[in-house]
Amino acid sequence: MLRVALFGIAGVLMALQLKSLKPDYSVCLCLGASLLLFSFAAEKLEVILNGLQAVQDCLPLNAGYLRILMKIIGITYIAEFASDLCKDAGYQTIAGQIQLFGKLSVLAVSIPVLTALLDTIQTFLGG
Repeated sequence: MLRVALFGIAGVLMALQLKSLKPDYSVCLCLGASLLLFSFAAEKLEVILNGLQAVQDCLPLNAGYLRILMKIIGITYIAEFASDLCKDAGYQTIAGQIQLFGKLSVLAVSIPVLTALLDTIQTFLGG
């Protein structure tokens, strides 16, 4: 975490220095730093996948639900990443649209889980 934090701070400081000279290069530097930080975060997904696999091995869960959970995590992370990049570039409207689409995508992906939950509730109520 320290390495990622220091890299992020160094990227911001370099971008601030470039902003007064070449604003276009500053945005490119931020994009490059963000992509590198994104790759560091993607490495941590392996740990999450292993943890979810351990949960699945211990509990009799439907593997489809875990895939849905991973899709939701991926959608959320990518939407937040893209939205933040747009905000940094000064395009808040586009950032908002990306966030909205991410939320709708999470809702669409989670419909099977919601349906299964409602079926379970209906079964408990004796319907």
